[in-house]
Formats: sequence, structure tokens, C-alpha cells
Amino acid sequence: MTLYIGREASKFWKRICTETTTEINLLLDNWKYVLAGLIFQYIHGLAAHGVHYLHRPGPTLQDLGYFLLPELGQDKAYISETVFSFVFLSFVLASQFLRIITFFSTQLPGPNYHCREGSKLARLPKPANVLEVLLINFPQGVVYGCGDLIFSSHMIFTLVFVLTYQKYGTRRCIKQFSWLLAIIQSLLIVASRKHYTVDIVVAWYTVNLVVFFIDKKLPELPDRSNGNSPVLLPLSTKDKDTKTREENHKLLNGNSVDPADWA
Repeated sequence: MTLYIGREASKFWKRICTETTTEINLLLDNWKYVLAGLIFQYIHGLAAHGVHYLHRPGPTLQDLGYFLLPELGQDKAYISETVFSFVFLSFVLASQFLRIITFFSTQLPGPNYHCREGSKLARLPKPANVLEVLLINFPQGVVYGCGDLIFSSHMIFTLVFVLTYQKYGTRRCIKQFSWLLAIIQSLLIVASRKHYTVDIVVAWYTVNLVVFFIDKKLPELPDRSNGNSPVLLPLSTKDKDTKTREENHKLLNGNSVDPADWA
């Protein structure tokens, strides 16, 4: 029994080391994309803070979700954030870019409690200097923002995580639970009056369309289910053309080609 546990522990540790090495190599080769993502996330935060200067509080708009879902109340608004944090910690540039365009195009009166008429946080005074805008008053400027409504950033992250696990995950029960969480998250956001229903609806079809487009246009990483597989990046167009020419040359010379090479 002790020998079996030791052997399995050794395999498990080897798998961890293999996966860690693979991830580090991928990070070293793709750090520019990670850096671009962090920079764009800051740009998104900057835009969300900037639109708050344009926000004008007004009567809450008529909304179907508000009629159907009872209001949680300001003291229970943390519930939707708790669900989102769970999804975020358990597990998006194009969607964020589209979001910036939409919430700057038309500024809706924010339905959140701190964005309503009479709240001191509903409007921001004119910035004294450029630095005040660039620093986005973190973290208060992020937590108490107004005007960045269409479409929900929470749902962007939630759906990206769910769709990612739907594609790469192996446990069916977790996939089903993830979709259930996404639906619950959508309802809680509306019930908390943090967004209008249209913000949630637009997020659902926009994120799915963006993910669909990326799946069709970007190459896939090689399967790493086998711990002994080499660390590879997607083949470039030049590499693919070279490989095709080599395969055609083999066929012309009468040499056989490994069927696995065509996969």
C-alpha cells in the first residue's frame, strides 16, 4: 500500500512539474499578449472612470427585469458580487473594447443606488488635472463608478470563464454548474439594480459571438493530455506551408506519410 501511494505521488508530482514547465514556457513565449491584456484592462478601467464624469443621474428607466425580479436592496447588493468573485477565483480584450464603445455612445442614468439622484457619488466634479483622471481614483473609482452600463463587465468575465471551461474542461457536472452560475449571476445583477436587463442580454450574445469568431480565426494549442508531449506553440503560416511541401515531396518520391502528420 505504501509503495502504491509513493508511486502515485511520484506520478502526480511529475505531472505538476511538467504542467508548470509547459505553462512557464508558454508565458515566456507569449508575455507580450499578457502585457497587452493588462494594459488594455487599465484602459478599460480608465474609460469606465472617464464616463463617470459624463454621467447624469435621473429617474431609473423602465426595465422588464426590474418588473419580474424583486429588488434585493442596498444591504444585499453584495450577493451578486459574491457569486461573481466565486466564478472569477474559480477559473478579454475584444469584448472589453466593444463595451467601451457602447457605454460611451449613450450614457444611461445609472440604476445603482450610488448613481441615483441625491447621491453625492452620482456625479464627479471636473478633474483638477490629467493625473486625477489617469489614476482612476482606485479603488473607489472602480467600485462606485456610474455610466458604464451597456454592457455588463461582470458578465463578460463570467461568460468567458464558463465558455473556456466548456471547451477545455472534462467534467460535465462542472460545465452544467458553470452555466447555472452564469444564469444566477445574470439574475442577481438585475435584482441588485447594478445593471439594466439590456446590459445583461447584450453581454450574453456579444461574448458568445466574440468567442465564436476567435475559435474560427485563431489556431489551437497542441493537446497536452499526454505529460510526455513536447512543449509546442501553434504553427505559423510559414511553418505550415513548409510542412505541406515536405509531405508533398514525400508523396511524389513514393515515400509513405505518417497519418498522424495529417491531424
